[in-house]
Amino acid sequence: MLWTFLVGMATIAIVLEQKYKLAARITGAIIALMGSILFANFNIIPTTSPVYDIVWDYAVPIAIPLLLLKADIRKIKNESGRIFKAFHISAFGTIVGTFIAAFALSSTLPYVAEIAGMMTGSYIGGGVNFVAMTSAYNTPENITNATIVADNLVMAVYFFICMSISSFKFFRCKFGMITTEAIEEGNASTYWTKKEISLKDIAVAITIAVTVASLSNEVSAYLKEIIPGTNILTNMAKNIFGNMYLIMTTLMLIVATMFSKQLENINGAEEIGTFLIYLFFVVLGVPASISEIIKNGAFVLLFCTLAVLIHLIVTLGVSKLFKFKLDELLLASNACIGGPTTAVAMAIAKGWNSLIIPTMLSGIWGYILGNYAGILVGNILKSIL
Repeated sequence: MLWTFLVGMATIAIVLEQKYKLAARITGAIIALMGSILFANFNIIPTTSPVYDIVWDYAVPIAIPLLLLKADIRKIKNESGRIFKAFHISAFGTIVGTFIAAFALSSTLPYVAEIAGMMTGSYIGGGVNFVAMTSAYNTPENITNATIVADNLVMAVYFFICMSISSFKFFRCKFGMITTEAIEEGNASTYWTKKEISLKDIAVAITIAVTVASLSNEVSAYLKEIIPGTNILTNMAKNIFGNMYLIMTTLMLIVATMFSKQLENINGAEEIGTFLIYLFFVVLGVPASISEIIKNGAFVLLFCTLAVLIHLIVTLGVSKLFKFKLDELLLASNACIGGPTTAVAMAIAKGWNSLIIPTMLSGIWGYILGNYAGILVGNILKSIL
């Protein structure tokens, strides 16, 4: 029944997006996300389940290679630099935001320095860094749990805002857009037109995706095993080079570039991968328990909200001076807050296909930068607060 809900919610979101202009402006991804938040908070669906783990552990790793099947690195080499630069501005915004939030709540929030360190890591690269930072700071379980719930709720609202901003004419006119293939403004059904697809296309695409995902899992596990964790630097190396998504992106880029001519005629991979990403959006909203926040972590929620708000203001404000476009800024910001997976999902949902690879690469760089920044910010605040 839970699988029925996930698949049904994703399908409803896609149908609404393609049928109604208002839904297209909101985007199907946000409809799926908000739907799961409502169902979870009304206790219609559970907030934890092995079903959700399957989406994270299997659906997403298969979706990424499917979506990168035609990612010939030669075609995108001229576009990665801009998002990479915008990502560093967003990372700076995160540091500014966590510092301000920490000083503002230092008298009311226990372990504020540790929380700031954890959220700095998390908001420069996503949840992968949050796990690393919780191990580094070893905060009490109740503080960690409250931070996790607050983080999930704030991220869900943030994704809604982030994906909605690009639909407002004010922001589009103020910043401009670099992409020309945007899905929004009611064009979702036009973008996802019917294509000629064969059984062979499905077989080849899924075989490549599963093979790349499984090899990436094995290689990352092997690297984690052989890299020693004797100090902070080697621990970071273990977490970074032992990350499956880093290996997966590299392998898929090699395959897509070396066999670009053969893969060019394979249809259906983008559609299958996108549907799996919609399942991911449904699952993403499930842990955002509003009652848990009210009970255990109101000040942690305030901290996360303030940090993300300042992050977004700095990203848009500073980047405007360097003439970055709106879609670049929003993807860079998303890659910081949610990591490469959510940022790529946003690029897919919006139809910004030329920015998928640069976004993925910038988000993966966040795994490295976020760990350094999280440790630095936490320790600086511990010494002065």
